[in-house]
Amino acid sequence: MEAKLKMMSMAVLMAALVLSACTAARTQGLCNMSQDGFTACKPAVTSSFLASTPDPSAACCAAIAGADMRCLCSYKDSKVLPALGIDPKLAMALPEKCGVALPNPC
Repeated sequence: MEAKLKMMSMAVLMAALVLSACTAARTQGLCNMSQDGFTACKPAVTSSFLASTPDPSAACCAAIAGADMRCLCSYKDSKVLPALGIDPKLAMALPEKCGVALPNPC
């Protein structure tokens, strides 16, 4: 009985650790932008042949305002962006659309 209790306690502890790690990863993100910030900006940086690209949302602009722009600039020529469905030209236009200055050079 005591062994089962210890096993259950360990399972609960492991589940709490996994949940904590997932939450931290979701909020930490990249270049001071959380996964939620990237998700908010995705419609404004995704090319669509069927519809025009929308302006960035308020949530997207808030994420851009808090982002490390030098860090984001380092990804502007990355081959990863198009592979993720992100148009680099649209992505580079976001800061200006949100009233955020890009570092010089970017």
